[in-house]
Amino acid sequence: MSSHSTTAAQTNKVAIEEGSQKWTYQELDDAVLSMTHALLNKTQNYKGKCIAYMINPGFEYVQTQRSIWKSGAIAVPLCLSHPLPSLQYVLEDTQAKLIIVSPQYQTILDEYCKASNIDLWVLGESQNTTPATLPTVDADDPALILYTSGTTSKPKGVVLTHGNLNAQMNKLIQAWEWKSSDHTLCVLPLHHVHGIVNVVGCSLQAGATCEFLSEFSAEKTMDLFLKGNINVFMAVPTIYHKLIAYWETLSESKKQELKIAMEKFRLMVCGSAALPATIMNKWKEISGHTLLERYGMTEIGMGISNPYHGDRKTGFVGQPLPGVSIRLVDENFDNVPESEPGEILVKGDNVFKAYWNKPGETSKVFTADGWFKTGDVAVVENGYYKIIGRNSVDIIKSGGYKLSALEIEEVIRMHQEIKDCAVLGIPDEEWGEQVVLVYASEKELDSQNLKTWLKTLLPAYKIPKQYKWLKELPRNAMGKVVKPDLKKLFN
Repeated sequence: MSSHSTTAAQTNKVAIEEGSQKWTYQELDDAVLSMTHALLNKTQNYKGKCIAYMINPGFEYVQTQRSIWKSGAIAVPLCLSHPLPSLQYVLEDTQAKLIIVSPQYQTILDEYCKASNIDLWVLGESQNTTPATLPTVDADDPALILYTSGTTSKPKGVVLTHGNLNAQMNKLIQAWEWKSSDHTLCVLPLHHVHGIVNVVGCSLQAGATCEFLSEFSAEKTMDLFLKGNINVFMAVPTIYHKLIAYWETLSESKKQELKIAMEKFRLMVCGSAALPATIMNKWKEISGHTLLERYGMTEIGMGISNPYHGDRKTGFVGQPLPGVSIRLVDENFDNVPESEPGEILVKGDNVFKAYWNKPGETSKVFTADGWFKTGDVAVVENGYYKIIGRNSVDIIKSGGYKLSALEIEEVIRMHQEIKDCAVLGIPDEEWGEQVVLVYASEKELDSQNLKTWLKTLLPAYKIPKQYKWLKELPRNAMGKVVKPDLKKLFN
């Protein structure tokens, strides 16, 4: 089952920290058991049923998730910042009959739950914890449903089994050498695989300590770094960007103090969106660490990673993780020759079971012989994989060329006044797709000057034909730019 069984040595080891509060593994186990009994006193048989939860990051989040698993149910984490219509979509899709919430979310769901005959359990209310018979939970049983951000259609529920989650965690524990002496900090949202599996799941499966910040703040994060307990940190590019911006406001002595603290870290990881080389290089300068980039998605957890020991290559996501098989294929699903781009196919015990109640969608994403089609395009150079884009969003077919939007973006980010950018392909009669640019900067820049500057760096067919300026680019919870929203600017 996807939860850690406490060994005698760990009984008094701190599992979770949150502000000034600490809980040992024994206290976590006891709290989970008590809550599981309370759940089973509500409904004896949760096997295969969904329980949704909207709980702040920290001890209660972990307790709730594990209690749901122990009761035999499927855990459905809700996004804390979503408005009711988005939550409603997930609740109706999963047919959840119970929602567990932190008190502050009660008002969002109260009326809806009454009208829909859904049981709302607000944490802190007294519950009946009379011991109940615990069900048997098998590796093949569904454990978690995570919703993928639907770029073209409604989000799909990705069903991960207990076996999938254990495989995902064990592969990372092996590859990134997690130990019980590790201490990590979770600043990532907990309705995504990155936070749930890579940070919380791996740390607790390894018997390490997981500390939580209720919400991300660059200042609080850096303050915690200075305390000297944390030695493993994982984040997305936007978080590293914010940490760098905050670091730049500090005095020289404070900067030096932070550098000394960060150099002692064992591991720093970045993922969920492409890491600009500018951030990679700046972070190395201020922390002494080459960020470990990796590649994954909701359906597979992590599949490819730069090495823990050895060369971490900027712009590359590394090599397949232990026990994960990867192929790069063309449109006919034939393997592509070395250094040619191809779609990533994945096989392994980490790969998800199905999309929730969507057999048609599920069969579309698997080949006849069981390979999962990621929709991501990569190229291999000297054994290292480099993501060049997403079939649908980042590969632009213009004038007979297949262009990587990510590659063009990397060049544009070198411009001193551009904070961020997104390169898109929009339908065009002459070119098939026309390359266009949306950029974020303090003020609008002269398009002609931008074009002239780009001519010194890129071939003509890669230079955007149209330019749009925004103060900030729209992003989802994981820091990925929402490109479909940007395409609407060019209609």
